[in-house]
Amino acid sequence: MVILRWWKISLRSEFRDARPGEFRESHQDFLDDTSLQAQVAIVFGGNTLKYVLSLCRGNFDFLERLPKSLLLNIITFLDLEDIARLSQTSRTFQKICNSEQLWEKIVESLCDTITPAMRELAKERGWKQIFFTNKLQLQMQLRRRRQNHGDSNEDMPKLLF
Repeated sequence: MVILRWWKISLRSEFRDARPGEFRESHQDFLDDTSLQAQVAIVFGGNTLKYVLSLCRGNFDFLERLPKSLLLNIITFLDLEDIARLSQTSRTFQKICNSEQLWEKIVESLCDTITPAMRELAKERGWKQIFFTNKLQLQMQLRRRRQNHGDSNEDMPKLLF
């Protein structure tokens, strides 16, 4: 069932007590009703109309509807090439695949310890940048950071990736 509700907003006194309007159609009736589709497109935009038409045709995207935390957990098990491909499938996956949360999880899964110095460097540069920085460069950046801030050698992590 497709339900379209609307409210009249007016300064006229005769519309002050107007109740919201409602239009109900079955999925098939909505698919056949091009004038209602045109109204939906005008009010909500073409993307919303495409989405509603897709739903009426039975095309559900259950994967995108999963909670972000679950998607992040699933994506951490993918290869880098698959993450890159997934990021090109939709805006939702692009945001998730390039998110700091995902790359932090990936780095944490590959590195035996994450020190406070690494977390600070990640705040400055980003977890994705930390991941793609080679081990030697990362150790040099951490060493420089430690020297500039007077930290001890205990902050030097053992990198596994």
